[in-house]
Amino acid sequence: MKFNILITGGAGYIGSTLVPDLLTAGHEVTVIDNFMFKQASLNHVCHHPNFKVIKGDIRIKNTIAPLIAKADVVIPLAALVGAPLCNLDPVGATTINHDAISLMLRHLSKEQILLMPTTNSAYGTGDDKNLCTEESPLRPISQYAIEKVAVEKELMQHENAISFRLATVFGMSPRMRTDLLVNDFTYRAVYDRFVVLFESQFKRNYIHVRDVSRVFQHALNNYQAMKGQIFNVGLSDANVSKKELCERIQKQIPEFVFIDAPVGKDPDQRNYIVSNEKIEATGFKPIVRLDAGIAELIKGYTMIRNNLYGNV
Repeated sequence: MKFNILITGGAGYIGSTLVPDLLTAGHEVTVIDNFMFKQASLNHVCHHPNFKVIKGDIRIKNTIAPLIAKADVVIPLAALVGAPLCNLDPVGATTINHDAISLMLRHLSKEQILLMPTTNSAYGTGDDKNLCTEESPLRPISQYAIEKVAVEKELMQHENAISFRLATVFGMSPRMRTDLLVNDFTYRAVYDRFVVLFESQFKRNYIHVRDVSRVFQHALNNYQAMKGQIFNVGLSDANVSKKELCERIQKQIPEFVFIDAPVGKDPDQRNYIVSNEKIEATGFKPIVRLDAGIAELIKGYTMIRNNLYGNV
């Protein structure tokens, strides 16, 4: 079945991978983005007749309401993502990450499908075995996690909504992010050859950006069976600590050195082993393994370097 899909923040890290995939699958895709990072990450799909793009602010009712009215499916990706960015702009974080989603929910009909990425960062340290399922209690600490939890509660009042609690995403994307953990550590390994770790034994789960795109497509094909539910989305064989992640990178870059020091603290105290059994039971299995993603990043960083104020 082909859908008319509205994606907010569609020029971002996930959206710039998801949009061309949806167009290839035959859907009509409308993106609204404020292009705050001056990204040109959707240049390669502008030729497509089923692609539309609007530069706008999702917090403005007169902008977003008409777009929602035309959509069969809404995928809200627009957000200030992560605790550090939310701390820099707490007012913007609240209005974008929470208030704009509440506005969107008020304009959705019962028939429209809503596919929402939330986060598993709110699990904190999990239970006594650090194991987290979708039924585990949420312990959000940062503003980012607190507002994602609040949004998910509102979201699940919509009968055709699906919430994806995404693991930490990694991999190359047209709108690249080098601050995500796997991406960051691999970048440091490529260019610095070392990293200083804090809380090196803290475990978390990971998922490739192309598998995030795949899980949205999976939901479109199976939403009658999945609607009204929450799913963890991650690699079940990639519940690894920061130190273990560095060891995986070191296998591909032997010169990479890492040491542990008490120089920081995770704002959400993420230290958990996430169960992805529920999403796997629907027939979804991630394709891109962690080691393959690291190899991909090493190639990608041949083309990318943050050297704005350097001569080399």
